[in-house]
Order: sequence, then C-alpha cells, then structure tokens
Amino acid sequence: MSDKLIIFDTTLRDGEQSPGASMTRDEKLRIAKQLEKLRVDVIEAGFAASSKGYFEAVRAIAAAIKDSTVASLARANDRDISRAAEALKGANSMRIHTFIATSALHMEKKLRMTPEQVFEQAKLAVRFARKFTDNIEFSPEDGSRSEVDFLCRVLEAVITEGARTINIADTVGYAVPERFAELIRTLRERIPNSDKAVWSVHCHNDLGMAVANSLAGVMAGARQVECTINGLGERAGNTSLEEIVMAVRTRRDFFNLDIGVDTTQIVPTSKLVSGITGFAVQPNKAIVGANAFAHASGIHQDGVLKQRDTYEIMRAEDVGWSTNKIVLGKLSGRNAFKQRLHDLGIELDSETEVNAAFQRFKDLADVKSEIFDEDIQALVSDQAVHHEPDEHYRLISMAQRSETGERPHARVTLSIDGKEETGESDGNGPVDATLKAIESKVRSGTELLLYSVNAITTGTESQGEVTVRLAKSGRIVNGVGADPDIVIASAKAYLGALNKLLSRGDRLNPQTGTI
Repeated sequence: MSDKLIIFDTTLRDGEQSPGASMTRDEKLRIAKQLEKLRVDVIEAGFAASSKGYFEAVRAIAAAIKDSTVASLARANDRDISRAAEALKGANSMRIHTFIATSALHMEKKLRMTPEQVFEQAKLAVRFARKFTDNIEFSPEDGSRSEVDFLCRVLEAVITEGARTINIADTVGYAVPERFAELIRTLRERIPNSDKAVWSVHCHNDLGMAVANSLAGVMAGARQVECTINGLGERAGNTSLEEIVMAVRTRRDFFNLDIGVDTTQIVPTSKLVSGITGFAVQPNKAIVGANAFAHASGIHQDGVLKQRDTYEIMRAEDVGWSTNKIVLGKLSGRNAFKQRLHDLGIELDSETEVNAAFQRFKDLADVKSEIFDEDIQALVSDQAVHHEPDEHYRLISMAQRSETGERPHARVTLSIDGKEETGESDGNGPVDATLKAIESKVRSGTELLLYSVNAITTGTESQGEVTVRLAKSGRIVNGVGADPDIVIASAKAYLGALNKLLSRGDRLNPQTGTI
C-alpha cells in the first residue's frame, strides 16, 4: 500500500457541469496551467467526445501540460474512447477515464441494458482503451448504490483487461462515511486482483459529506481522491480539493500519507477558478474562505497573539493567503507592475496583454488610491473575460441619475457587433435602470437567475465584483464584472453573460458524461 495520496482534479470536467460554470478553451488552459503549478497529479481536462469545442480544449491542455498527467473522460464505447485518445496524444502523460453505470436503477432506467450487457461493455471498453495507453481508469457510475456481487464481478474483469485505476463513484452523494469505507474495504478484500489497481474515490456533496466520504475511503485503502477547486460541481458540488489536501497534511499523524501538492498555490488557484466561473467563495468556506483565518472573539484573538497554535491548526501563508498589503500606486511604473504580476503567479501570454493590463491598472489607480493584490487579480481576470475574439457587445459609456423622490434613469452606449447604439431606461434603482437600458437595445429574451455583489477588498474604495447568471433556451451562463463603480461592474457582468450566450457552442456543458 503506497504512502502517497494521488490528487485527481476534475474542476475542468465535473466542476464545469455546475450550471453557469462553462468556460472557454483559453479559460480552461489558464486553470490547467495553474493546476500544474499547484502540482496536482492528474488533471481531468474534459470530456473530449462531447463536442468539437471540448475536444479542442482537451487537446490544447494535453499539449501545454508537462508535469501532470492529463485525462479525458469517455463513455464505455469505441467512439468516445477514440476521441479521448486523439485529443490526448500530445500529452507527456495521458490517461483515458472510461465509465459505465452499474447500479440496477441506472442500468434499467437510463441505459436500458441488462447487467450482462453492462459487464461485457465494461470489459470491451477497457480492452479497446488499452490500444492507446496503459494508463486506464475505470469508474462504475453510481457505484455506491450498486449491488456488491455484481460490482465485484465487473471490477475484477476490467482489472484483468488492464484498468490500473478503479474509481468508486458516489454519483448522487448518497453515501455515508462508515458505509462507504465498508464498500471500499469489501471490494478490495473480495476482488482477487484488487492489488493490481490503485483504488480511487469520487464523491458528490448532496448530503454535505463528500469530503468525509472521500477521507473514509482513503482510510479503507483508496489512494486517489477525485476532487475540484472550491468544491465546484453540479448540484451541491464535488469533494473539495483544498479540504482533502489540508486535512491529510494537517493530520498526517492520523492519515500517514504524503501529498505532492504545493499548498501555497491553493488560494491563488481558488481565486482564479472563482473569477473565471463567477462562483464566489463563501466567507466561511474552509481553507479558502475570507474568514478561514479570521479571529473575531476576544478570547481567540488573545490566544493567537500569545501562541498562534492555540486557535490555528494551519498557517494562512501555507495555503497561499497573503496580507492585503498595498503593492502599487498611481506613480508605479510598468516594470514594477510586471514584477507584481510575476509575484502573484499571473502569466500573460504577450506584451500586448501586459500593456493592456498595465493601462487598466493605471486607470484604476486614478480612482482608487490604494491598490491591493486582489485588485490586480481582479483586473486581469476582468480583462480576460471582456476582451475575447467573439465579443458581440461592449460597453462604451454610461450615465445614470438617482435622487430621492425621483425614479432612477440610465443611459448606456454600447458597441453591438461594431455598431454604436444608445439605449435609455428608468428602473427601480440605478442597476435595474442600467440593465433595462442595455435590454432596450439587445432584446436578449434572457431570464436573470442571479445577481450578486462582492467587495474585492475592504473599505468604501473597494472594487465591486458583480456576478450575473442568465438563462436562455436551456443554457445557463455567468458573467463577471469588476469596477470601483458597482453600476459599471453590473453592466460589464451583464454584457459578459450575453456574450457567452452568443458565443460558439463549445461552452455547452457536457451533461452526457457524469460520474
């Protein structure tokens, strides 16, 4: 039994299945490079057979990543597996991750297949995948609700066919820790060739037990955990990477396992994923929440000042938190700005992008006297979101009027496919008026599902980060905008979401592939 725990990150695949969390190829590539910097062992880049866009994203990530294994999900059929192999062939290290449902409910109602047909399909899929690589992972979808005798039979067969990782999926978050550990232990004991594979767990958080179930699986012998940054994922999300990593590291006395992750990159990775997807991290979220290392109680503050470990079991700097120190101001030069980007781990692809980011920084410094690290991260993310090649709508200028006793009014000038248009509207408030003014020209027919505002730093000068979630024709997208003026940030977020809805189909979530 190895003393190394493999961290398999599926933010770019399962995490992206959160409604509204879909990403472009370039956004996925940025996250993949950050995951490599985080030193995760395996990056599941996507579901290559889902669409041309997803295929291209997996291929780009496979070509760019050198230090982590890159995986693609594939249903247990030749077409999916061939597409995954083709997308991954440029990778330094590749893995094909194939799956099929094994619970009676899924086999009968979803697959319309008999257990014998599923058994044969699983074997054939792994056998076919071996034509492309020896690094094969097999997952029995809805494994935690599958009949144990049948599960043993299927898993013994796929290991014989060459699967080297067996991943037990708690697809619907039904498991409880004691029972899940018992399942992992039983499978490892009853399957004769279980020692020929690494055992893995993939848990969902529907009952709030994804991390607990995963750690229970580890104690029962699993040596890979599949997880996502910030616990992102469909429904209630997936196992949170940062919580697994820090639990195993902080309680090494109990788990006695090594992890290769660079924990100082956890917070930067969390912020990048949050900024790209528009899913804000709750303040009381373990490890990466804004309050994770805050002490409000006087007794706690006194204890921490006297001896840090009285109330802190981890150091904030060990997971990448830094103080909100002022790093730059309006008189700072381009070289100082570039150095700070480097210090923050932000990599821009060209000097043109650096120049654009520096100009945005100078514009921000004109209206905000103190520039924090979080401000720089936000403006770079905002630049990436709002300067894409397929940007149909762009904000040129806007003005709004709001006074006591009068109905707020907004006037917005937009570039719509290169043509300048101006719209005006009243509203219940300046934000409502502004969004209605935009709609007076774009007439999108969308449904607004979410509008939220978060302060990037403290104080009244803080930039506001606005998230807008829109739905239309079955598609759900997020738009994110940042600006010291909340109304401007709102307009940016709304236009960003509209641009996503109009962009190519490679943003459509791959709901056909889920474990």
